[in-house]
Amino acid sequence: MSRTLEAITSPRSLASGKVDNQTMKAVRIHKYGGPEVLQSEDLPPPQVSAATEVLIRVHAAGVNPVDSAIRRGLVKEIFPVSLPWIPGSDVSGVIEEVGPDVTRFKKGDEVFALLNPAKGGAYAEYVVVSESELALKPKLLHHIRAAAVPVAAVIAWNALFETAQLQSGQRVLIHGGAGGVGHFAVQLAKRKGAHVIATASAKNHELVYELGADEVIDYQAQKFEDVARKIDIVLDSIGDDTQERSWKVLKKGGVLVSIVQPPSGEKARSVGARGAMVQSRPDGAKLAEIAKIIDSGQLAPVINRILPLSEARRAQELSQSGHMHGKIVLRVVNHNGGK
Repeated sequence: MSRTLEAITSPRSLASGKVDNQTMKAVRIHKYGGPEVLQSEDLPPPQVSAATEVLIRVHAAGVNPVDSAIRRGLVKEIFPVSLPWIPGSDVSGVIEEVGPDVTRFKKGDEVFALLNPAKGGAYAEYVVVSESELALKPKLLHHIRAAAVPVAAVIAWNALFETAQLQSGQRVLIHGGAGGVGHFAVQLAKRKGAHVIATASAKNHELVYELGADEVIDYQAQKFEDVARKIDIVLDSIGDDTQERSWKVLKKGGVLVSIVQPPSGEKARSVGARGAMVQSRPDGAKLAEIAKIIDSGQLAPVINRILPLSEARRAQELSQSGHMHGKIVLRVVNHNGGK
């Protein structure tokens, strides 16, 4: 990893956390609404109730836009939740207890996981996770950085490889190349051998080039459709007008994959292309594969900001703004290992 990227991805601070065996700190909502509905509470820790579940002591939780969308009640049909609800799909921590049929993990293992967003649970000191959602944490990453990986990296992987079937030599346009999903997509696409074009604000150009982009377009100064040409795959993390204008740059037979808004089937047919929408879904096997790539030095999370669990409201406000590079992570327990 380059010095510039290393400096950007290094945490600012790590403060000690405290866990009470009788209760745990958690942030949850009792009704839909703004950031003010997020409440810090003392709750009984969850219990392992299924044979293939494990109890994780959470060290860090990633913050994603979907957390805010669920809290606001904007995606009830996609992610129906039972209130009260603890947000969070990105988690990294240490296994405290395993169910009797768990075979791949043991107490004391350092793991990370992608939880079902509707289930949530990461904004807490303990969470129960199915064995199938888990993977061993990348050895190169401490928990803060590991918690930034699951949701964004898996979405980027699904969009590029499973949905778009990215091949070496193809031209890829990634909107929001410095964003949570975008910064993983740039790295993964470049690793595959694609020609990577990304949009980003001028202040983030250096970062996006460091991640591996071949070209970076300042979307505030020029129209991307005036620069990007003959694109095989567009990864849309913006939606609305950006998605509409993206059809213009696709080759015939190209693919527009969105992570925010279902592309129009009619529009896709009119330009001879394909449209699809992807979302995150728990997949421990895929996380294990991503962990190997991280430990090989070919993929790294970018951390924008680290906040304590008690500042979950502030974290979601920042995430909801949509103008931040990298990921925001909530620190739950101090961990001094790794980088």
